[in-house]
Amino acid sequence: MKILFYNHTGKVSGAERMLELTLAGLDRSRFKSIVLCPKDGPLVEMVRGFGVRTEICPELQLRFTLRLDLLIKYLVSFWTVLSKVRSTVVEVDPDVVHANSIRAGLVATAATLGLGTHVVWHLHDLLPRHPFSTAIRAFAVLFARTRMIAVSQAVADNFAGKFFSLRKRVSVILNGIELDRFKQVAGKRNAIRKELQLDETDFVIGIVGLLTPRKGQLALLRNFPRVLEQVPHAKCLIVGGAVFNKDEQYAELLRKTVAESGISDRVHFLGSRADVPAIMQSLDLLVMNSSVEPFGLVIVEAMACGTPVLAAISGGIPEIIQHSRTGWLIKQGNDRLLVDSIINLAESLETRQLIATRAREHALNTFSSSRYLRDLELFYQATAPVTQDQPEVLAQSEAAKLAF
Repeated sequence: MKILFYNHTGKVSGAERMLELTLAGLDRSRFKSIVLCPKDGPLVEMVRGFGVRTEICPELQLRFTLRLDLLIKYLVSFWTVLSKVRSTVVEVDPDVVHANSIRAGLVATAATLGLGTHVVWHLHDLLPRHPFSTAIRAFAVLFARTRMIAVSQAVADNFAGKFFSLRKRVSVILNGIELDRFKQVAGKRNAIRKELQLDETDFVIGIVGLLTPRKGQLALLRNFPRVLEQVPHAKCLIVGGAVFNKDEQYAELLRKTVAESGISDRVHFLGSRADVPAIMQSLDLLVMNSSVEPFGLVIVEAMACGTPVLAAISGGIPEIIQHSRTGWLIKQGNDRLLVDSIINLAESLETRQLIATRAREHALNTFSSSRYLRDLELFYQATAPVTQDQPEVLAQSEAAKLAF
């Protein structure tokens, strides 16, 4: 089967990390991958590193807005990218176009009008309350040749909305990770702590992800002085960089907040790191304070590392964490509960260890890359016509019920 992956941006975040996992793990004896993406950003080199054919297209400029001048700009960008996607589809003639975002799904579906090409929208995001969100759902309903993969049930429900017919076309495939990258290795914890000049007696919390408002770093930093009142040996690691839109301004606000609070000696900004597994193993607690979180890949990574997680309830997070068993859940936006929970967990090593043990077992059993790739391959097989060498596989696949 020939699959054309279309990614609307050349930057790398959660969706692109799953694309990386897919390209690395798909059975190449059965699936041929081609990637279409912009050249600006690290994605294209990552793809070429796998020896996968890469085609270049302009970056899509398309965001939610009601401003007429921006709408015109975005429509011009949409048409320009659409033309390139269509010409690539005609040349490549794929069995399936895998559009790696909602925006990519809109482009790929419009670009293949009249071609009859099957298009898969990979839903990595939650649609906001906006008139255009309803328009997107209505557009998706119009084309029976489209199917959707949602990274969580929360994302599936959000995308379908009140369109009942869409619910039948959205399949949930939970994200997976390369477990070997996150396995516990003796010495990693001490090595990172030594690098960052952290004492073994320090209670180290960390928040890992893009520096962007929805990730909730600002609320954590504003409340960290209250944590220090009860846990004076606490330290906080901020891991991640500003990548999209005006996120650099947000990053500067984080640094300013730390300086004005007088806690610069307690907070370390580490930027983007290639050794996230080692950093996670150096933590006593990972905090996920997102206001919008479609899945929560960082949570799964922390679980696999044996690091306990405190998370605000949002999107797909409750599908990963069972409160007080495999993690600690709090109401999103409740600063007092955030502070109290950090303090309580800091004071209870036994609770943290019990949570971490159960969470690691859950991650190993549920979120492996092999499970993810198996589910994805079955889904792809269900989109292709049954051939003589496929019937047994398709008959055994629940995904076959979703065949185009």
